[in-house]
Amino acid sequence: MTTEESSPVPQAPVLCDFCGRNSAEAGPMIEGRALVPMAMGRPIAHICAHCVGMCESLFELHERKNSRLEKLPTPRELVAHLNEYIIGQERVKKTLAVAVVNHYKRVLGGEITEPALEDVEVSKSNVLLIGPTGCGKTALAQTMARRLHVPFAIGDATTLTEAGYVGEDVENLILKLVMAADYNIPAAEKGIIYIDELDKIGKTSQNVSITRDVSGEGVQQALLKLLEGTIANVPPQGGRKHPEQQYLQVNTTDILFICGGTFVGLEEIVGKRLGRKMIGFGRGDERAHDRELERNELVAQVTPEDLERYGMIPELIGRLPVIATLNQLSEEDLAQILTEPKDALTKQYEVLFHYDGAKLKFNDSAIREIAKRAKARGTGARALRSIMESLMLDIMYDLPERQPGQTYTITEQVVRGETSLFGPEAA
Repeated sequence: MTTEESSPVPQAPVLCDFCGRNSAEAGPMIEGRALVPMAMGRPIAHICAHCVGMCESLFELHERKNSRLEKLPTPRELVAHLNEYIIGQERVKKTLAVAVVNHYKRVLGGEITEPALEDVEVSKSNVLLIGPTGCGKTALAQTMARRLHVPFAIGDATTLTEAGYVGEDVENLILKLVMAADYNIPAAEKGIIYIDELDKIGKTSQNVSITRDVSGEGVQQALLKLLEGTIANVPPQGGRKHPEQQYLQVNTTDILFICGGTFVGLEEIVGKRLGRKMIGFGRGDERAHDRELERNELVAQVTPEDLERYGMIPELIGRLPVIATLNQLSEEDLAQILTEPKDALTKQYEVLFHYDGAKLKFNDSAIREIAKRAKARGTGARALRSIMESLMLDIMYDLPERQPGQTYTITEQVVRGETSLFGPEAA
């Protein structure tokens, strides 16, 4: 039995569904099945290599546009924005604003018309914020990043260890920034990272143990390259690195690092250098106030050498050229924080009352009492929220069942628990 060979059936030319060119002109096509029938009823869609390249260029342009900063504000404009959310710390606001603007001038660049200045390289302006807990270090960095519309991430230095030990690698700080930028690497490379509790990784030079200081000096050494600028290999899912893993490569040269720490006892080191002895602990608010003022005055005179004596390695200090010290918050500052910022706690509760058709007011004596209690706790502005949450718990529990249209006033007696906001005494 013989089989006759049939002549090949000529196939119709394949057309690119984007530009309309046929395969003879455009070359190989990418073929895909359309989920929804196309206009001509064809279930197969094609795209040529040229159109694929055009799409890739458009996506790259979109990423570059998204990663670009908006018009850089002036330091004065940045300080004005910070004043809407942060109370006090005027010198720190000015220092931080100038450092941030100088950093982004360096990142964005510009045309140099002076030949003698063409080869001048501007150094990074990483910042070190020194101040007691709850004084606004994190809030300053966060508010600044929000105004600049750049990705922002917060890391805790106490969780970091040297590579190979239990804990987090320093590259996880970069991963947090990449995640904040929705994995847009160009945008992340112009972001801000805030590293808290930097003082907790001071090297333990007085430690006579033979074990390695993997969460102290070792972490400081690991942070050096990140702060200065390097290509960091970041595990996309976080965790520990291993040889088979794929990495995201992120250039940290244009990432601004703002580090913060309480540096408890730093005033003693500064005072010793200046030949001054700190006021001892004593009874009474006056003695505590004097000690607080002296602590603010001494820490404001801190030098890189003082930080080195505290336990920071000189190489790391050198990569944090801008040092700003924050004062402890006074009772008056805490009272202002309760009422003046755009997102003040009292305003937040006024909004919550509004949702239930009621109005809420705080009289001055109540504000002073809350501030006094927060000051006594010694944790700065952080104490305000816990005191307010405790104060308002029962009130918010009963509010939805109250008759709408009422106005309620928080008094000093309500704060002290001597009377109830909804009770007959309050009426």
